[in-house]
Amino acid sequence: MLRRRNLLTTILIALPWALLLTLWHQYPTTHYLSLLRKETDENVTSKALLNGTSALREGSLPSCIRQQQSTGATPRIIQSYVYSRPPPWSDTLPTIFVITPTYTRPVQKAELTRLANTFLHVQNLHWVVVEDSPRRTNLVSNLLEKAGLNFTHLNVETPKSLKLGLSWIPSHTPRGTLQRNLGLHWLRDSFSNTSPPEGVVYFADDDNTYSLELFEEMRYTRRVSVWPVAFVGGLRYESPKVSPAGKVVGWKTVFDPNRPFAIDMAGFAISIKLILEKPQASFKLEGVKGGYQETSLLKDLVTMDGLEPKAANCTKVLVWHTRTERPTLVNEGKRGFTDPRVEV
Repeated sequence: MLRRRNLLTTILIALPWALLLTLWHQYPTTHYLSLLRKETDENVTSKALLNGTSALREGSLPSCIRQQQSTGATPRIIQSYVYSRPPPWSDTLPTIFVITPTYTRPVQKAELTRLANTFLHVQNLHWVVVEDSPRRTNLVSNLLEKAGLNFTHLNVETPKSLKLGLSWIPSHTPRGTLQRNLGLHWLRDSFSNTSPPEGVVYFADDDNTYSLELFEEMRYTRRVSVWPVAFVGGLRYESPKVSPAGKVVGWKTVFDPNRPFAIDMAGFAISIKLILEKPQASFKLEGVKGGYQETSLLKDLVTMDGLEPKAANCTKVLVWHTRTERPTLVNEGKRGFTDPRVEV
């Protein structure tokens, strides 16, 4: 009798655990496996779709990434940097001719490199770089050759009398004037005997910062297009005043707002056809007050009624008049401390 009681007690204790173990094995594990199987099937389907629709995208990946994906091996390290190239040239898209005056200084290469990296993203862009120098320097020549851009490299030296200025007021110095005029002369000479392309001319200084959107805004300029420029005239931005009808009626600026064209050099683009139609239009060197260089060119090309406001009727800032901080080189000494053969 005692044995039966002990056996019954053992059965009553073991039976619930056996039932629990049976249920755990039959339901949770099966459910987990089904979920895992479902997830795996979805991954396989996704990979199949990805492989079917993204063959070109995978082909555009760097070879070192493709090799790592296919073999799982250690990625190959590329020792030499290969510059990217701009988008392919389009025969139907207007060309943007960018004229950039530049001069030798410690930050010149840094400024031009930053500008080149921006231009690499702009389709149908031709960069006209004009050095204020008696000769084309190796630094700028090498940079342009490696940049992967369509370019023209020119040079003209500003006379020392003009660099110093005929007056002692620094703002009267016509900085970059001869270089911009040489860029205009090159354009007119290049298309004197051929039909000019559709496109615009833009004066882009090498110390500014440009949104890529700006170049698409100016690309279809009919005569002269305008927009705001940030960090000029002691303001957050200067801008043309635009009426509700979309016409330029004045200028939002503090410095001499009565100028015929109170606008920064970075704030307008001109149709290439208009430049060719008006061969006398150029930046003036003599008798031009500070801040009137833009006016000296635009007054021979257009009136205020003919200006085309861009950048959402001049409500968006797409170019900034930034300036790279002058580097402190006091430790170089008079004879220099670092190796002068290293290009900076």
